Amino acid sequence: MVTASERGREVRRKLLNAALELVPELGWNAVSTRALAERAGVAPGLVHYHFSSLQAVLREAAVGEMRRTLGAAIPEFERAGTPADGIGMMLESLDAYSGDDPASLMFTEAYLVSARDEELRGELAGLLAEFRDGLARWLGEHGQGSPVETASVLAAAVDGVLLHRPLNPALTSSAVAPVLRRILGPDIEGEEHR
Repeated sequence: MVTASERGREVRRKLLNAALELVPELGWNAVSTRALAERAGVAPGLVHYHFSSLQAVLREAAVGEMRRTLGAAIPEFERAGTPADGIGMMLESLDAYSGDDPASLMFTEAYLVSARDEELRGELAGLLAEFRDGLARWLGEHGQGSPVETASVLAAAVDGVLLHRPLNPALTSSAVAPVLRRILGPDIEGEEHR
């Protein structure tokens, strides 16, 4: 027998999944309570029963998706032997994102909305800080000079590549990695501090 608590978790899951589908399809501001409930296969009143607002559903969906994506990046670096290898692996993993795929569109929409939504901005800033801190720690452990600054530049560069990719599909890992290595200097190879 399914409990009320389990049913509630299932409705929340359906609403969050529906948000992950609708935001890339329609755009953040075009998602309505009715459209969200319809996509989730639940009554519209359940949206506000399980979440304080439509924006709360969209925020939670976006932040959850971004947390999963960014959380997978640091373990990629952990497998790399040098900062140069880590950058290559990170960029290769980004080749799966065309810029107009659902995950990329969700990230772009969330960034745009965060300019006006203080709560979302704070959550995204926290996620990016966690990512940068993990990346900086890893870079420092591998002899990278200025690991905090390097991690900040890498995070911004990756975001920029993803934002530009729909306009310039040639921005693949093979095109971007050599440029980032040159910009970051010979120290990124990790040789100077060993």
